Amino acid sequence: MMPLGINGRIRIAGREALCDRSGALWFADHSLLVVSDLHLEKGSAFARRGSFLPPYDTATTLLRLAVAIEQYQPKVVVSLGDSFHDGWGSERMPDPFRAQLADLQKGRDWYWITGNHDPDAPKGVCGESVTEIALAGLIFRHEPTLVSIAGEIAGHLHPGARIVQRGRSVRRRCFAGDGRRLVMPAFGAFTGTLNVLDRAYRNLFDWSSFRAHMMGDARIYTIAPTNLHPG
Repeated sequence: MMPLGINGRIRIAGREALCDRSGALWFADHSLLVVSDLHLEKGSAFARRGSFLPPYDTATTLLRLAVAIEQYQPKVVVSLGDSFHDGWGSERMPDPFRAQLADLQKGRDWYWITGNHDPDAPKGVCGESVTEIALAGLIFRHEPTLVSIAGEIAGHLHPGARIVQRGRSVRRRCFAGDGRRLVMPAFGAFTGTLNVLDRAYRNLFDWSSFRAHMMGDARIYTIAPTNLHPG
């Protein structure tokens, strides 16, 4: 397992970015922070259907987001869809969380990209809702296209990677990319992962240059496909 430098730097279609261990992506040259699949209010969505999860997902996710914003102080934030777990999540969000989100948005351009869970603009929160957006020579959307597009950054698939070392299996969220395009890890506290060896990823990348940028406890690790395991 080879560490991706000290600070997790990668290149996407020639643009340098920093993979943060929180799951955020930082473009310093453009003061741009990208997150994906926050799934805010997932716990309350399940509770409405009679499945009770610990009601801490929104608080935990917003805290992670606040830490990333405090660290990087971005001028622009892009959330790559499924920001809310359903179309009513923004309305259901308690006022203290709504106020916390508003504080994070102050003085920043904030873009909500629509997703399959939240296809409409969120209500009662600031920010501009778009289906996709082009910034810094890159294209940001929720679902990756089936045709490889240089500079595409998407979410939706919740990529995860599994490695086995000395008989110990480790599975973590990861940034999945081949240098041309990137699929972001889910940022939300209650989100799962889909192994990057799943067939859903098969036609998205040039596998000769594919790497899973795996989120470790202290840093990001770059894993070649030959070192990845299914499951």
